[in-house]
Amino acid sequence: MDKLASYFKRPAGRIQSYKIGFFLALRDIKKANKWTTLLIIAVMVLTFLNMIVLNGILVGLIEGSITAHKERMAGDVVISTLTDKTDITKSQEIINFIESLKEVKAYTPRYTESGKLTANYERRTKETDHVDKSGGTVYGIDLEKENEVTGISKYLAEGEFIGPDDHDKVVLGANLLSKYLDIESPELQVLRNVETGSKIKITVAGITKEVTVKGVIKSKVDFDQGIIMLDSDLKKIANRSNNNVNSIILRLNDGVSPEYIKSLLLNQGYAEYARIQTFEEALPKFLLDLKMTFSLLGNLIGTIGIAVAAITIFIIIFVNAITRRKYIGIMKGIGVRKEAIELSYIFQSLFYAVVGIILGSLIVFLLLQPYFFSHPINFPFSDGILVATPVGTIIRAIILLVATLIAGYIPARIVVKQNTLDAILGR
Repeated sequence: MDKLASYFKRPAGRIQSYKIGFFLALRDIKKANKWTTLLIIAVMVLTFLNMIVLNGILVGLIEGSITAHKERMAGDVVISTLTDKTDITKSQEIINFIESLKEVKAYTPRYTESGKLTANYERRTKETDHVDKSGGTVYGIDLEKENEVTGISKYLAEGEFIGPDDHDKVVLGANLLSKYLDIESPELQVLRNVETGSKIKITVAGITKEVTVKGVIKSKVDFDQGIIMLDSDLKKIANRSNNNVNSIILRLNDGVSPEYIKSLLLNQGYAEYARIQTFEEALPKFLLDLKMTFSLLGNLIGTIGIAVAAITIFIIIFVNAITRRKYIGIMKGIGVRKEAIELSYIFQSLFYAVVGIILGSLIVFLLLQPYFFSHPINFPFSDGILVATPVGTIIRAIILLVATLIAGYIPARIVVKQNTLDAILGR
């Protein structure tokens, strides 16, 4: 306590120590070998990039999938069937109310059914011959409305999208075909030798119908595991006599809160007939779990990078101080305070960290992040981007600065504590 009290009683001496420490650090940095300095800064830059980029790509992998799900599948507000119902009761009344809302930019109603596919059946010569089978969700869509909301027709892998007169034609999700899902597994049922123009059979609600494949879609959302056809065709096959749909997807005007539109729908009492959710509420849980897991994994690897950088700084400062013991002893002998000498090494460490952080931040925000937004990584289920936020970057910068400060102080403290005479005489 006495030492702490004396520290505050002599502010002028402390300020002088800071000035001398800064002067010594600046002189040592100027006299240091430029290649050594560049190497240390490079280590700090790479460490900071490791903390930001690796975590950002891991999170961006899932963030890209979430973005695609919102843009190409789920919109801003999702109205879906209640768990104990087969469709949305009073669908047309809900749609009429949606059309009256000026905040809604576009909407798309969808009919959905579970369907089974059969292919290559025409090649069978006897009942025991193999037939390719698969299955997925059958989507009956209004072409114009669906494209206004999701633009799904832009994501064709081959062929063409169905048109308003394309009855008995379908667009298949790429994950239903072996040519796009190259996984050999007895449990995985995919269609082989199926492409644009192929005839296949689709079974919905016990009714089988032959259809033609007009195109194949690869959107990296749920459509890739489904079959898309005209809503009128699906209603006919499934023998659905009413106009009650299974989901309604809303795209809102810019700046409109999904929570606000949800509240309007709830106030009309439509929660009795349908489940009403914002996009975030409707997100699949596995995507949120993956995002959290990948973030933790990125932080763990970043922590290892911080430890490596801290050890590097520790070694550099320690070797530098050891080789200059005689010089340190002489400075102590002529009256330079221990705190000033220790501060000189701390300032050197902070210099390397600050320069590394500034350069690393410029690389991330001016080069890497714009590049990944323009050229996302083509993962099988996502267009991966680099997610880096100013707040997250500042937090990681502070962590790196603290680690560097400690790594610079400890070796300097060890050497400076040595007896002055022993240091001068090299003992």
